Amino acid sequence: MTRRPNILVLMPDQHRWDILGCAGDPVVRTPHIDALAAEGTFYDNVFCQGPLCMPARASFLTERYVRDHGVYENRWDVPTDVPTFLHSLQAADYHTACIGKMHLWVHGGREPNGERTTDTRTRQKQMIAYGFDEPIETVGKLASVTIGTEYGDHLAARGLLGVYRDWVSQRMYGGGVQTTRETLPNWSASSIPLPTEDYIDAWHGDRVVRWLEEYSRPEPWFLWVGFPGPHDPWDAPADYVDLYRQSAMPMPATLRRPDIPEDGPFHDFLSFWVWRHSDSATFTDEQVQEVRRYYYANVSVIDDAVGKIRAALERTGQADNTWIIYTSDHGEMMGEHRMLMKMVFYEPSVKVPLIIRPPAGGPARVEHGLAEHLDVPATIRSIAGASGDDAFEGRPLPLDDAGGPPRPAVYSENYGMGMVRTDRHKLVFHEDGLLPGQLFDLAEDPNEDVNLVDAGAARDVLDELMEARVRPFLAGGRVKPGPGVFERGLRH
Repeated sequence: MTRRPNILVLMPDQHRWDILGCAGDPVVRTPHIDALAAEGTFYDNVFCQGPLCMPARASFLTERYVRDHGVYENRWDVPTDVPTFLHSLQAADYHTACIGKMHLWVHGGREPNGERTTDTRTRQKQMIAYGFDEPIETVGKLASVTIGTEYGDHLAARGLLGVYRDWVSQRMYGGGVQTTRETLPNWSASSIPLPTEDYIDAWHGDRVVRWLEEYSRPEPWFLWVGFPGPHDPWDAPADYVDLYRQSAMPMPATLRRPDIPEDGPFHDFLSFWVWRHSDSATFTDEQVQEVRRYYYANVSVIDDAVGKIRAALERTGQADNTWIIYTSDHGEMMGEHRMLMKMVFYEPSVKVPLIIRPPAGGPARVEHGLAEHLDVPATIRSIAGASGDDAFEGRPLPLDDAGGPPRPAVYSENYGMGMVRTDRHKLVFHEDGLLPGQLFDLAEDPNEDVNLVDAGAARDVLDELMEARVRPFLAGGRVKPGPGVFERGLRH
């Protein structure tokens, strides 16, 4: 009997969909990721179900919309009593593992005994409940200041953990997270004082290589790799930044800040992310270029790690029996609308890269149809021959020219806000009040500069989207573990 294929998911954190050579970026150096696209399918219209770490990852894991699992913010653990696609893989006799940042429970949250979590390894039972047979879990750059991981052990053994934590603690969202010392604006960019081989994403690549070399179980494997970068802080190693020092970094398509209402839920939502979290008022054109230089450099670190992982698959004889999927949890504004990070529903924030390469490769293809990120785990189940739970919302993606039709609309949610996007229009709305906040005609305004929500000429489009898309989407209600940040009147 032919052995069923292995499945490798490479998921960096906050990698914007179009900052790849294969996506047309003229400057970024991503030869190894581009090689995956040259031997597989590049999907250029895939949208995450929440432009924030935990909502996006919870939807990926559970194949459910945020309205159904309730993880609207990074404040609630993914429920452990909900079926996941990993359970389906386990039922199909796959060995399921992860290495890296998964962010399925609150970083900084509490254990059942009330104590704050200080090490990922105390959450192993929870990770196993999600469906990981072998969780080798780390956290992101910021959470590594307070939470121990195998990567932290590596730094400690090298005498570098204190250096790492001291440097990162000064870059905690420009004061959005309180620390004992003054913090820097979110656009601050400088190389972290670590040797390149000890940089967080380089270490994760090496750790995956070691896992591949040591795997000896008879079962086919599924491995989910969570690179912590290129998420902020903008900290790429100096030798990688130097690759871009002589480059004129591509500038954002638009630097126009969003129009912010005078009051109401959209005032609170947009003004916080524009002014406080993005430090937009002080974010100059020169700083946009510098942040982009460091971000591109971090992407190149990850690309080199992908090259090492592919070489390990070849070296261990697993390459011709392994599907490789490259994606991200959500996007990154990277200066668009003079903003950083994500949370908002502009294309750079909510759109994700997706490449699927079959074993031994295949012809290069591009799929332009609308797709949702929860379609990726559905595709993984299809590849593995695994069934799914009746509540799963994912649809297998086309892997060849005989694929099915694209989705007519895609949805995304976080912080009590929602988005519906069709081929032409995008509507952002407040879910509890069913209040429209932003409406864009993407054919006429691809940069999303002109909000048509109050334009009389767009009233028919607005009404149709509300009646045909928004109200049916929310008709069954939504799970709410508790009041959100803005409902509680908090601003941090």
